[in-house]
Amino acid sequence: MADFPGKVNTQTRSSEPHRSYGSTLMADMDFIRSIPGILLIAEIFVGLLVWSLIASTIFTSNSAYVWVMIVSMTLWLLSIALFVVLLLRFYQSLPSVPWPLVLMVFYVVASVLYVTAFLADAASVPAQTDIWHGHLGASAFFAIVVTLLYGASSYLAYLDWRGEGQNAAASTVPV
Repeated sequence: MADFPGKVNTQTRSSEPHRSYGSTLMADMDFIRSIPGILLIAEIFVGLLVWSLIASTIFTSNSAYVWVMIVSMTLWLLSIALFVVLLLRFYQSLPSVPWPLVLMVFYVVASVLYVTAFLADAASVPAQTDIWHGHLGASAFFAIVVTLLYGASSYLAYLDWRGEGQNAAASTVPV
């Protein structure tokens, strides 16, 4: 016990000089390369296609398309916010929040909402003689694509919540 204080390192600074590059935010580049990160980027991109195709038509006053616009724009904005939180590791500053559960709930709710939006979108596509048929048909196609993307993210978030997705490629919340 007498030699204990001699083994303790009390150095508080490293020998390398401190380098500051103007920002304390560090992007998690491994998240962008992971399957959940790629899915989230795809959800943002395809969600943008859904609402922009509908917004470019004269059918924005149709109640079915209003629902699709509400769902697609809300989830698009929330997905962008989630991407920023995960990319910049803001979740680490809130360790009391159960992030795997939060992400699973978000993705399941997004999947269910997009299923309803897809059904409303597909059921309201006008006849082929209408000039906007292509825009609205494409929005229905992209709505089902983004629904499947959110479904895949839901599955990965479920595995992460259950603790079964512990490898880097399947983890929804980077560690």
